[in-house]
Amino acid sequence: MAEPNPPLFQFCTGDQPMPKDSEGKAKTIRILSFGPPYMRAFHLNWIAFMLTFISTFAPAALLPVIRDSLDLTRVDVGNAGIAAVVGAVASRVMMGNMVDMYGPRYGFGFLLLLTSPAIFCMSIVQGAAGFIVLRLFIGFSLAAFVCCQFWCTSMFNTKIVGSANAIAAGWGNMGGGVTHFLMPLLWKGISASQPGFIAWRWAFFVPAAAHIILGASIMLFSQDLPEGNFRELMASKAKVKDRSPNTLKAALLNYRSWIMCLNYGYCFGVELVVDNVIVYYLYDQFRLTPVLAGALGSIFGMMNIFTRASGGMISDLAARHYGMRGRLWALWIIQTLGGVFCLLLGITPVYNSLLATMVILVIFSVWCQQACGLSCGVVPFISKRSTGLVYGLVGAGGNTGAAVTQAIFFTYLPLSPTQGFFWLGIMVIGMTAMYMGVYFPMWGGMFCKAKPGVTEEDYYMSEYTAAEVSQGLHTNSLKFAYESKSERGWANAAAAKDLDAAKAVHVKAGTA
Repeated sequence: MAEPNPPLFQFCTGDQPMPKDSEGKAKTIRILSFGPPYMRAFHLNWIAFMLTFISTFAPAALLPVIRDSLDLTRVDVGNAGIAAVVGAVASRVMMGNMVDMYGPRYGFGFLLLLTSPAIFCMSIVQGAAGFIVLRLFIGFSLAAFVCCQFWCTSMFNTKIVGSANAIAAGWGNMGGGVTHFLMPLLWKGISASQPGFIAWRWAFFVPAAAHIILGASIMLFSQDLPEGNFRELMASKAKVKDRSPNTLKAALLNYRSWIMCLNYGYCFGVELVVDNVIVYYLYDQFRLTPVLAGALGSIFGMMNIFTRASGGMISDLAARHYGMRGRLWALWIIQTLGGVFCLLLGITPVYNSLLATMVILVIFSVWCQQACGLSCGVVPFISKRSTGLVYGLVGAGGNTGAAVTQAIFFTYLPLSPTQGFFWLGIMVIGMTAMYMGVYFPMWGGMFCKAKPGVTEEDYYMSEYTAAEVSQGLHTNSLKFAYESKSERGWANAAAAKDLDAAKAVHVKAGTA
C-alpha cells in the first residue's frame, strides 16, 4: 500500500524524522521547527530575503524626509526608484548561474556581505547622484530572490514546492512593508537626540549591520541540499558539476522561461513599483505625516504575510485536481484581477477618499501578491537542469518590469500618480494574456490537452545529449521527472497509473 501523503503543514518542533521523497526532499513544512537541514534553510531563507527588501526600500520609506534633506526633484526620485530595481536585473541572472554552480548558501552569504557597504554609505550621501548610485548598488541585494527560490526547490517535494516557494518569498517580500513601518520609527526615535536631517542617516546602520550578521550566519550554520553542501558533494563526486553550455541553452531556448520572465514584471514588478511610490504618494495626495504615510504604505507590503503564500497554496491545490493546467488558469485569473484593482486604485483618489484608497490598495495587494505566489508554482517545472538560471531570468524579468513601468508611468511621462496606476492596470491586464501560450507537452496548457505519448521523462531528458546521460548528468532530472507526475492532476488519473512503475523507466536522450 502506498504511503499516505503527510499534511502540507506540521506544527511540531521537528523531533520526529522528516518524511522525504525519492529525491530526499521534505514532503511537509514544519513551520515551528528550526531543525536542519530543511527548516533551518527555510527560515534563514525568508529572513534573509526579507532583510534585502528592508534595505532596498528603506530609502523609499524615508523619502519624505530624504527628499527635503537632499533637495531631490520628481525626476531624481523616479530615477532613484528605477535604479533600486534595475540593479537586480543583471545580478539576478548572474546569481542564477552561481547557485547552479556553487549552491544557494554561498550565493546568499556573499550577496548580503557585499551589499552591506552600500547601505552604510547611505549615511554619508550628499546629493541626488550619490543617492541614485547607492540605491542601484543596494538593489543588487534583491538577487536574493534567486537563492530563496532555488533553495526551497532543492529542499521541498514537487507537490508542496509551490507553497514552500511562495511562503518563503512572500514572507521575504513582506520586508517591503516592514521597512515602511520600521524606518520612520527608527528615524523618529533617533530624532529625539539628533536633528531630523541627521537622524535618517543613522537609521541606515541598522539594516547594514544586519546584512553582516545574517550573511555570516547563513554561510556558517546552513546547508545547500538535503544530502549536504555543494562543495563537499563535489569533492566526494556525489554531485557532478554541470559546466556544459547546454545548461545555459536549457534556460534561454525554452520559450516558457521568457513568458514567465515578462509576466513576472507585471505581478512582482508592479509590487516593487508600489513599494517605491506608495509612501510619498499617500504623503502628497492626502497631506499625511511621514510616520502615518509610512504606516499606511506598509500595509501593502505587510499583506505578504499571507497573500503570496496563499497564492502558492492555491497553485498546489489547483494542481492536485487539474495538474499544470490548473496552475496556469489560476495564475491568469488572479493576475488579471490584480490589473483590474490597480486600475481602480487610479480612479478612487478622484473622490479624495483615503478610506476608499486604502480599501482598494489592500484588495489590490491580495491579487498582485497572490499572482507572485502562483508564479512560484509554475517556474520550478520549466527546467530541472537549469533551475537556477530560469529563476534568475524570471526574477530579472520582475525587476525589469518594475524599472520600465516606473519610468513610463511615474517618472518621465506627464502623468499624475493616479493616472499612472490606471494605465499600469491596463498594461497588466493585457500582458497577462500571454499565459495562454504556455504549453507543456506532457501536461497541456490553458486551452490544449497534453500531447499523447509524451512523458515527464521525455521532456526533462530532452535537455541532455546521449553523452551527457552516459556521464550521469541526468540523474537528478530523472528523479524530478518521476516526482513531477503529480502535475497530471486527477483529471488524467488513468494515465498516471504507471506512477510506481516509472521508477524503472528506461531513459533515453532525445527531443520531446
